[in-house]
Amino acid sequence: MSDFTRLSLRRNIYGVKKLKGRRGIIMSIHGKDIKIFTANSNPALARKIADELGLPMGESEVAQYSDGEISVSIKESVRGSGVFIVQSTSDPVNDNLMELLIMIDAFKRASAREITAVIPYYGYARQDRKARARDPISARLVADLIKTAGADRVMTMDLHSPQIQGFFDIPVDNLPGTYLLASYYKEEMQNRENLICVSPDVGSVARARKMSKKIDTGLAIVDKRRQKANSSEVMNIIGDVNGKDVIIVDDMVDTAGTLCNAARALVEIGGAKTIYACATHGVLSGPAIERIRNSPIKELVLLNTIDIPKEKQIPQIKILDTSEWFAESIRRVYNDKPITPMFNE
Repeated sequence: MSDFTRLSLRRNIYGVKKLKGRRGIIMSIHGKDIKIFTANSNPALARKIADELGLPMGESEVAQYSDGEISVSIKESVRGSGVFIVQSTSDPVNDNLMELLIMIDAFKRASAREITAVIPYYGYARQDRKARARDPISARLVADLIKTAGADRVMTMDLHSPQIQGFFDIPVDNLPGTYLLASYYKEEMQNRENLICVSPDVGSVARARKMSKKIDTGLAIVDKRRQKANSSEVMNIIGDVNGKDVIIVDDMVDTAGTLCNAARALVEIGGAKTIYACATHGVLSGPAIERIRNSPIKELVLLNTIDIPKEKQIPQIKILDTSEWFAESIRRVYNDKPITPMFNE
């Protein structure tokens, strides 16, 4: 028996299939496994994703030394495995980002076959362009860091700006959270004749239009002029919202200034009847909770891309689960299947 024959047989024992091709024998690896890991930003979502996939959580420990340095310890072998790290880069943004980068590096050095960074909320996404002279483009810097650390793919949800995908030279799956929100309203609001979707600013028009098309309603826009970061001034309303039930559609709620100002304008200027609101990411920083509590918003629907602490879960806020959405996307990536068809299923 030749050395080549012995080598081929040995590989077949470990799940390598020989395929005939024009240029000879091609080796195709089968029997690969998948492992789900998490750091400290959103372990509850990671566990739900693992449960949806019928997998145990990967064993790891992410801690800090007394001086603040991050320590990562992987407690099991990942050699040859497809590793998915679930980690939102939310508050504390820099700690969670460093945890993600160090975990990616750890798995790369542990010979993982492929590393996918599952980032439900992508921090620094609002710094995606030079708004003024000498501004950094931090969203691009974060993309470079993730790629340099060793990630082979990124999976995220509702990037603040879709063009951020172009900052990467690795595949990026940007899942649309709007579909989950639209499905919720289609089930909860059977009678939608008096319903209208509203964009709280010009930047969210495309998102609000998708929502209105999905649930078959009209569209209106709140024209807003931002004076400085985290503050806004409402100017006027484009569209008729008088006497209507309104759904304000946005990608994130940070300090809730834009959202609450829009809600008040819709009632006081536009004459809206009932105000609902929804967003993919509940950042909820600074005075956000107090603003929402004192606003005319009846219900704010958020997705669990960011782990919202109990003290911020006021009665007005409803949180929807994204674990099934992410689990199905991971399953399709693992099986080399397209993700887009699931948006229409």
